[in-house]
Amino acid sequence: MKRLTDVSKEEEDIIIEDNIRPSSISEYIGQSEVKENIKVFIEAALIRNEPLDHVLLYGPPGLGKTTLAMIIANELHKNIKTASGPSIEKPGDLAAILSTLEPGDVLFIDEIHRIPRFIEEILYPAMEDFTLDIVIGSDNQARSIKIDLPPFTLVGATTRAGDLTSPLRDRFGIVCKLKYYTVEELTSIVMRTARVLNMPIDNEAALSLAKRSRGTPRIANRLFKRVRDFALVAKKEKIDLEIAENALNRLKVDILGLDEVDRQYLSSLIEKFNGGPVGVETLASSIGEEVTTLLDVCEPYLLQNGFIKRTSRGRVATAKTYKHLGVNYQENLFL
Repeated sequence: MKRLTDVSKEEEDIIIEDNIRPSSISEYIGQSEVKENIKVFIEAALIRNEPLDHVLLYGPPGLGKTTLAMIIANELHKNIKTASGPSIEKPGDLAAILSTLEPGDVLFIDEIHRIPRFIEEILYPAMEDFTLDIVIGSDNQARSIKIDLPPFTLVGATTRAGDLTSPLRDRFGIVCKLKYYTVEELTSIVMRTARVLNMPIDNEAALSLAKRSRGTPRIANRLFKRVRDFALVAKKEKIDLEIAENALNRLKVDILGLDEVDRQYLSSLIEKFNGGPVGVETLASSIGEEVTTLLDVCEPYLLQNGFIKRTSRGRVATAKTYKHLGVNYQENLFL
């Protein structure tokens, strides 16, 4: 089942993001430290008339890594070529991408942690020396070909920096961690999206959306699009607090951004397992969800915001969970 609060990118999100994506650092909202540092590095590279060092962007999904990569290319006044780690399956795939680059171009590889290890080894000399060494043929017919590449900037994006090998990670001169957005930053993003999509929204309504967006611009924009649908059907020319909260309540996204699956997870933890500890596999079975859904979608946000704790014996509900669900809290004495 598709969830509004799932941070994975859907086809609809790509369309939305393409329409509202900022094109310059000055338009990019949030990630202040990362933004200011990259601005300095870009200006220095332009002064030296050299390509920007390779950039690694990491952090939870939906925080704007792809947008930032495109902004980097725009600020460098260069073209950007895009690829994804899973799509690069053999040396020829990588060679085909690299051979199309012009001097100074930006190559953006999303999910770079999913590039096969043997492809990584071909990428090392490309990043360091701008050369491509590939072997063609097999057995007695095998021969090595060396191709000179123009200087370029690789921007890699990953949600799992720990899955990158040390040799690959060490070849990035600039490493930036993207963090969850504040409510104020998300409110600004919602207001900007409303202007770009020509659907006015009140400050209070934008704030309500921001609070339910789990610190993630992708979710904020997705919620805005759904709330806009309710407003249009209700023949509203502007999204106000009433229509926004009515829509979000009908979508079952509560004031802290928890959706129906999150609440089922927490309710089951309390009602069926006395607040834990309990293993994630058992929890998944109790609510009829996939383990990967809980691990990749639910738990990162619940952990980040103090709804659950992970212990050696399993998941445990915190006092915040009891309060949010309106259940009397009794501390577990068996942890």
